[in-house]
Amino acid sequence: MGEVLRICDTTLRDGEQTAGVVFSQAEKQRIIKQLAEAGIEQAEVGIPAMGAIEQQVIRSIVEMNLPLRLFTWNRALRHDIDASRQTGVNWVHLSIPASDFLMFHKLKMHRDSLERTIRQAVDYARNYDLEVSVGLEDASRASLSYLTRLINVLYQDGIRRFRYADTVSALTPQSAQYNIGKIVEECPKDVELEIHCHNDFGLATANTLSALAAGAAWASTTILGIGERAGNAALEEVVMAWRHLYGGEVGINTAILARLADVVSCAADRPVPKAKPIVGQMVYTHESGIHVDGLLKEKAAYQAFDPKEVGKRHQFVVGKHSGVKTITHFLQQEGIELSKQQGEKLLEHVRCLSSKNKKNVELSELKMMFNNLYSK
Repeated sequence: MGEVLRICDTTLRDGEQTAGVVFSQAEKQRIIKQLAEAGIEQAEVGIPAMGAIEQQVIRSIVEMNLPLRLFTWNRALRHDIDASRQTGVNWVHLSIPASDFLMFHKLKMHRDSLERTIRQAVDYARNYDLEVSVGLEDASRASLSYLTRLINVLYQDGIRRFRYADTVSALTPQSAQYNIGKIVEECPKDVELEIHCHNDFGLATANTLSALAAGAAWASTTILGIGERAGNAALEEVVMAWRHLYGGEVGINTAILARLADVVSCAADRPVPKAKPIVGQMVYTHESGIHVDGLLKEKAAYQAFDPKEVGKRHQFVVGKHSGVKTITHFLQQEGIELSKQQGEKLLEHVRCLSSKNKKNVELSELKMMFNNLYSK
């Protein structure tokens, strides 16, 4: 693809909407500082309409003067916009239901009244010199023709930025590509679409990437994919897949992704799953004898990219699925040379111990086995 990936991270807004997650002011400041260090262009930092305390926290983030653009999330209400004005942000995101189903069941509105509501809110915000992004909630269940018409109407009102929200995770990679492609085709060239995907079916990253490939200008992400219900598209997954699978530029310091994940994990009190793609503790850990042998010969044999790119490193462990070359490699690091026959015999003992204890064999245990067998 080649395009530069542009990120609007919403860890501090949608990420904090994860049930049971609360970030303190200090934690929010720590996270936003890390996002800025990573080179993230934009971040959605909260919901000012929640009250004075939330406004004060957002104001403290604004006062950090970091080199990234800060958004607040708002309903299409003057009250919400006024609350955002109290924080000092320059950008407001105004969200409205875009599907007939949601606009009726949530707001008891139809298309005409909804259009009047959002246009009035946009006009009110712009009168205070605020930049506006319009969020099309439940866009993935909305009529495409209606979405394009609404975008074109709001374009005439001066809006260039729109969020296509897959609110209930209704997209597939195929429909994401088709829907975004049609909107891009039927709207002015300087319209910027942001794709915001939820992960109820485990497709948030895939849908985000498909939308980007079809012409979406921005990816909405959260660190570790935290967020409502099953979460959002994970920042680290979108960034690394765009670089390595789509051949795109990312413009982000990926070396701090693991550190960023640890900061959010700690603040959210949600441990990073060991097998979490990109930043999990075990995703660059190898036990299988075939894989270790291949990696010792050529690192690209069993890795999509060098773990150093995200601040991680490869490691090998000894266990039931290890081979002689793995054991030989570990003991060579300790100055112990094995013959092939010794390695095969030692491997039998390793597999027995690993199966019995249902875990890996530690280096100290491996050395003890060797000493018991061959140091008499």
